[in-house]
Amino acid sequence: MTDDKPKSAVELAMERMRRKDADSGLTEQPPTEEQKAAIAEARSLHASKVAEAEILHRSKLAGLLDPAERAQAEEAYRRDLARLRDDLERKIGKIRSRPE
Repeated sequence: MTDDKPKSAVELAMERMRRKDADSGLTEQPPTEEQKAAIAEARSLHASKVAEAEILHRSKLAGLLDPAERAQAEEAYRRDLARLRDDLERKIGKIRSRPE
């Protein structure tokens, strides 16, 4: 008995994208050891920045009693986390696109 299960829409879309990339000459290369180390370093730095932001956020909230000010602080914290996440994704993209 073969394992011919129906494929999900995501699997079908990924297959189409791989074929399209292969037809246009793009090939997916696994990251080198140097790239893996740089990505790990970027992720470690990101984790430390997130931890720092969380500590600062919690200490700021401890002194705020007004709900409007707390909401502003929460929004600023979410923006900071989004900015840090975007920075990490951008750094990883640069690392992966570097020539070997």
